[in-house]
Amino acid sequence: GYAGGHVDNPTYFQVCEGWTGHAEVVQVSFDADIIAYRDILEIFFSIHDPTTLNRQGADIGTQYRSVIFYHSQAQFDVAREVMAEMTKVWQAPLVTELVPLPVFYPAEDFHRDFYRQNPDQQYCMYIIEPKVIAFRKKFADRLKVRQKKNARYYRAFFMVNLLVGVNLFVRTYSFWTSAAREMYVLT
Repeated sequence: GYAGGHVDNPTYFQVCEGWTGHAEVVQVSFDADIIAYRDILEIFFSIHDPTTLNRQGADIGTQYRSVIFYHSQAQFDVAREVMAEMTKVWQAPLVTELVPLPVFYPAEDFHRDFYRQNPDQQYCMYIIEPKVIAFRKKFADRLKVRQKKNARYYRAFFMVNLLVGVNLFVRTYSFWTSAAREMYVLT
């Protein structure tokens, strides 16, 4: 979806043109009994470059800025702590914005769950798939395959965007892999 801009109900194409002021973001809903907000932020900072202004890889523009939209003072405080810790991890200064949540606009259907819907698209095969594989290796000890159709799990279609390295709008954490078509839950 999109947040942080000045145009109501922006479209993907408007956001891509860079004139709406929105960032491409993912809305993350989570159960704090299963995964802590701090853990989500640490993952966020480990799978994208928070030191490049308005850029993630070959994608350039303010819509690709590193940003965290927080919902509460408690989330703000934790994010500030994690960001302070991350300054010791990254050699360049962090450019990640930390701002209160404005309005969140869900992405259009064709842009949601893009990776799972388009596994044969070149961007998915050559850019996203290697990031998914790296993510699965790095966090293998925290991933569980969802076994039952009705099993308790938390679902947000944000892994593609997170792995591409866009932004975090934290509010369950799971993702699909194109190769195995399995649902994973991060715990």
